[in-house]
Amino acid sequence: MIVDNILDILRNILDVLLVWFLFYYILKNIKSNVKMTLIFKGVLIVIILKLLSYWLKLNTLGLILEYVIMYGPLAIIVIFQPEIRSVLEQLGRSQLLGRHKTLSVDEREKMVYEIINAVGYLRKSRIGGLIVIERDVSLLDYINKAKPLYADLSSELLISIFFPNNPLHDGAVIIQGNRISCAGAVFPTSNSISLNKRLGTRHRAALGIAEESDAISIVVSEETGRVSICVKGELFYNLSLDDARMMLIDELKPKQDVEVALEDDDYEEIN
Repeated sequence: MIVDNILDILRNILDVLLVWFLFYYILKNIKSNVKMTLIFKGVLIVIILKLLSYWLKLNTLGLILEYVIMYGPLAIIVIFQPEIRSVLEQLGRSQLLGRHKTLSVDEREKMVYEIINAVGYLRKSRIGGLIVIERDVSLLDYINKAKPLYADLSSELLISIFFPNNPLHDGAVIIQGNRISCAGAVFPTSNSISLNKRLGTRHRAALGIAEESDAISIVVSEETGRVSICVKGELFYNLSLDDARMMLIDELKPKQDVEVALEDDDYEEIN
């Protein structure tokens, strides 16, 4: 009898932990997708309005929201089918425990140094380029369809890949850890209406992968030589090399380092 009670307790604990992990895993991956984040916020707003209409006895609003809640899921599936499919694919590509080692401070600085050196040359020579750095969300699907390299990261190699007439110069380079995994990668382009219509396919592809994952995209314009970075679904256009360097260093910091820095800032404000 005691053993059965213990097993029931352990079963309930396991059940709660699995449900908590499932919600955490889904929300974590939704956070990495800008479009699904907007959908999630919209659903949350509808639920809050429904609760308010119930508490304040707003019958007309409550009736409308009932129909929204009843038929909303079907409408969301139909209207946002590409985004939902993207998130499901992203869940499949995500890594539970992380596949790549965490880079040391020296390795991160060397990585940024090599990338900025290459970007500086491309900028000066008006050579277009797209460099994508993988983070928590795996880009393996895109790597498998590109030309595998698995080479040590260096500015010379990046420059040679994007040099005009190189067969791979039109695609993107994907970096995993401190190594170049592939070249010639092709990404879905962004349909964001806020994106300047004068920006070409390279910028739209950079923003597209930044909307679908937590990757960092560095773009060099072939026409103007301007440097841009896409991260978290946003395009930061026409950055100086120093600004690009600082942004990369900040974005590549491990999460625990960022949390410690925030805690230190809060402590300083209190004192």
